[in-house]
Amino acid sequence: MIHIFVNALAASAGGGLTYVRNVIPRLALREGIRTTVFLAGTLRGEIRDSPSVTLLQAECPANSGKRFWFEQRNLPTLIRASGADVLLSTGNFALYGSPVPQILLSRNALYISSDFFRDLRARGDYKLWLDTEVKAVIARWSVRAADCTVAPSAAFAGELQRWTGRNVVCMHHGFDHEAFFREPAPLPQDVQTQLSATAGSLCLLFVSHYNYYRNFETLIRAIAIVKKKLYPRKVRLVLTCKLRSKDNPGDYHADAAADLVEQLSLGEEVVELGAVSYASLHHVYRACDLYVTPAYAETFAHPLVEAMASNLPVIASDLAVHREICGEAARYFPRFSPEILAEQIIQASQSPEQLTAMREMGQRRSRDFSWDKHVEELVSLARRLARKDSTR
Repeated sequence: MIHIFVNALAASAGGGLTYVRNVIPRLALREGIRTTVFLAGTLRGEIRDSPSVTLLQAECPANSGKRFWFEQRNLPTLIRASGADVLLSTGNFALYGSPVPQILLSRNALYISSDFFRDLRARGDYKLWLDTEVKAVIARWSVRAADCTVAPSAAFAGELQRWTGRNVVCMHHGFDHEAFFREPAPLPQDVQTQLSATAGSLCLLFVSHYNYYRNFETLIRAIAIVKKKLYPRKVRLVLTCKLRSKDNPGDYHADAAADLVEQLSLGEEVVELGAVSYASLHHVYRACDLYVTPAYAETFAHPLVEAMASNLPVIASDLAVHREICGEAARYFPRFSPEILAEQIIQASQSPEQLTAMREMGQRRSRDFSWDKHVEELVSLARRLARKDSTR
């Protein structure tokens, strides 16, 4: 029997939420595993009760700095009281002086992204620049403080090793084909109406809330080029967000992207669905023709696997992480080149043979990612650390 304490306070959106909603149920099903999960009250509905899983709720500060200090003050006592053998920290920051061996999940590429810091300076967003610099210091210390750090891709693990001088283990995140397509939840009527209006167009999809590092502006500029070159054929870019700052998590200002859409007269071409629930997201993938991501920083990118599993050909920025996840199933372009991105979109859309080949390769590649395999590797690591600690 091994008891794992999971600190999931940082799991509120994006990859963190995807991770927790997939890993905790699988830990609950494994024999000889007890799990205690420390989570924010807003996440309570995402995790089902189980005899082998104990949920500890907290009203945690939304600010990441305050949350860090909240964890440092409260976690040691809770871990000792739970009788846990190993701590799994899921939010990029480690616990100082953990009473048990600690596994740190690191999945934020921004702290070591020169592109991101350059982007912040260019936008004049010095508040976010300073905030990220401070977090980067804590993140580097965290990798050095943890007993073992796990990254979701080999490419990002290598970057972390060079940045910290510490060994980092790669454990690919997974994908659950059956669960992703099983949910019968229909799309809201307004979303379905927007998607239905794209019929007959070349429909491109990008799944993300608005932030800077997903590089929306490069994609928007590419759409203007595609619109011109494919005329009279229509093109639509479907976004699972709204280009309004208040409608997105974090401190990112979406005004520049919204202004760019207006300047390039793309009000009809850019379709802003807003956030779509994970249970009905598969309907959106299957309503589109191509998946496109221009991100300039990434650690895994779950939507790439979701797109490949949905028979959607992928065009991705040329990052080592993207090549690791998609391999030959995708086409790539320099991350800040709207011209080459547009060229790749046009070439792919005009070659049915290539699209068929990309779909087949994507389907095969998506099968390589398994949450069951990830959890098996994670539990094996936890057992090794627990055994090592017991012999001290």
